[in-house]
Amino acid sequence: MKRTTISLIATTVALAAITGFAALTAPGGGSTAEAGAAARLPVERSSLLCPAPSSSEIAETAYTSFTPVGKAGDAKDGAAELKASAATLADTGTAPKKDTKKAAKKDAAAEGAKKPAPDKAVLALKEPGKPVAAKAAGGEAPALVGTATGRLAPGWTAQQTTTVTAGGSRGVLGVSCTAPDTDFWFPGASIAKNRQDYVHLTNPDPTAAVADIELYGKDGALKTTLTEGIPVPAGSSVPVLLSTLTSDPAADLTVHVTTRTGRVGAVVRAADDKAGSDWLAASADPSGTAVLPGIPADATSVQLVAFAPGDDDADLKVQLAGATGRITPAGHETLHIKSGMTAAVDLQDVTKGEAGSLILSPAQSSQATPVVAALRVVRGKGDKQEVAFIPATAPVGERATAADNRAKGSILSLTAPDAGAQVKVTASAGTQGGTQVVKTYTVKAGTTLAVPPPVPAGLKGSYALTVETVSGGPVHASRTLTLPQDGIPMFTVQTLPDDRGTVAVPKAEQDLSVLDD
Repeated sequence: MKRTTISLIATTVALAAITGFAALTAPGGGSTAEAGAAARLPVERSSLLCPAPSSSEIAETAYTSFTPVGKAGDAKDGAAELKASAATLADTGTAPKKDTKKAAKKDAAAEGAKKPAPDKAVLALKEPGKPVAAKAAGGEAPALVGTATGRLAPGWTAQQTTTVTAGGSRGVLGVSCTAPDTDFWFPGASIAKNRQDYVHLTNPDPTAAVADIELYGKDGALKTTLTEGIPVPAGSSVPVLLSTLTSDPAADLTVHVTTRTGRVGAVVRAADDKAGSDWLAASADPSGTAVLPGIPADATSVQLVAFAPGDDDADLKVQLAGATGRITPAGHETLHIKSGMTAAVDLQDVTKGEAGSLILSPAQSSQATPVVAALRVVRGKGDKQEVAFIPATAPVGERATAADNRAKGSILSLTAPDAGAQVKVTASAGTQGGTQVVKTYTVKAGTTLAVPPPVPAGLKGSYALTVETVSGGPVHASRTLTLPQDGIPMFTVQTLPDDRGTVAVPKAEQDLSVLDD
C-alpha cells in the first residue's frame, strides 16, 4: 500500500477569503507541507482605492503606483492597474455632469490631464521596482479603483498627491490609496464653522455596499440624520459632508465608518478656512498604545485628538520621542479619555525645533484601554499656515512603502518606541529614469530619527521609498513631503504601516493522509 497526502486547500481558501489569495508554494519552491512550520507566502491579489482628489478647478494631481522587488513565489506574470470609478456621486446620488467646454480646453492643454475613458487604466504598472506616474488637472478627476495580481500584488502601493495653490481648499493633499475594509476610525475630523470635512466612500466591488457613519464629540455620540445607512453603488464613490449629518456643533470629532454590507475604502478630506486642507487617513486599530510618527521640527501648532471606543475610560501617558530620547510635554503629562467621548489637547509648538513623534501609553501598565488617535499639525503663521494630519499607525513590520517622493522636500521619520532597531531603506528607480539606492539606518530606543531619505542616482521624475525592518524592535515610520508655494510651507504626511504583502499559512495540526491500494 502507499500513502497519498491531501493538500491544504481548505486552509488556503480560508486565508484567501480574509487576506487575499495566497500562493500555495512556499518561498524557495517547497510546498507548505515541506516547509514544516508556518510559512509566510506572498499574496496573489491586492486592491487599492483612491478618493476623488479635489473639486477645485486649479487642482493638479499626481498619481504614483509601485510594487517593491521581493519574493513573489512562483508568480512570473501579473498586472496592477488603477481605473476610474464608475461614478463619483453627488450628495443627491446623481453622477457628475460632463465637462464644460472651458474645462475640456484646460484639461487638453495640461500634459497627461485627459479624463480617463471607462475601463481604461489611469496607471498601469508593468514590473516591480520601477514606479509609474500619471497626472490629472481640474476638479473633475474621478476616484480610482484598482487591482494588482501575480508578482505585482505583494506590497503594491499607490499615492495620490494634489496641489491646490489658492482658495479654501488650498494646500498639498496627499493620501496613500487604501485597501477596502469594513471598519475605520477617524479622530481629528470637525464640523466647526471654519471646516469643511467630507468622508469619501469608495466601493471596489461589483455589488452595492451600505455604510454607516457615527460621530462622537467631547460629550459622546452626536445625533445624526442617518437611519438607513449610506448606499455606495458598485464601483462608485460617494463624498459625504459631515456637517449635513447633524445639527450638533462639534469642533473636534471622531468619525466611525462601518459597513452593513460590502466593503469600502474610506478617507476624510479636511479643509480649514485659514490653514488649508489635507487628507485625514484612518487611525490604526484601537490599541492600548499609539505611535504618531513624524511631527515636523518647525510645527507651530500640534493638536492631539483621541477616542476610547470601549466601555472603559483611558488614562494615557503623553510623551514626545525626539532625537535623543523621550520627554514629557510640560503641562500635558497625562490625558484622560472618557469612554465613548472624544478628547482633544493643544500641544502648541511641542517639538521646539526638533522633529519628533508622539507616543501614547497606559498611565498604569496593568490597565491598557484601547484608543484611536491622530494629530492635527500646522506649519507657518498668519495667512501662511498649512495643515496636515498624522494618524496613529501600526509598525513597519516586514516592509512598508511610500510612493511619490521628489528629489527635494521629503523627510523620512523613523521611531523605535521600545527597543533599538536597524532598518533598510531602498530608494527605487525614478518614474522617468535613475538607479535605485539602498541605505541602512540605526534607530536608538525611544528616539525618532528624521532624515532626508536617499535619492536614486540620476533621478528623473519621482520615486518610491521602501522601509524594511532588519533587526531589533518595532519601528513606526512616516514620510513628509513639502512643496512650498508663495511662502506657504505646503506639506503632507503619510504613515508607513506594514504592506501586508505576505500571508501566514499555518502548519496542519493533524495527519491529513489517506491510504490507497
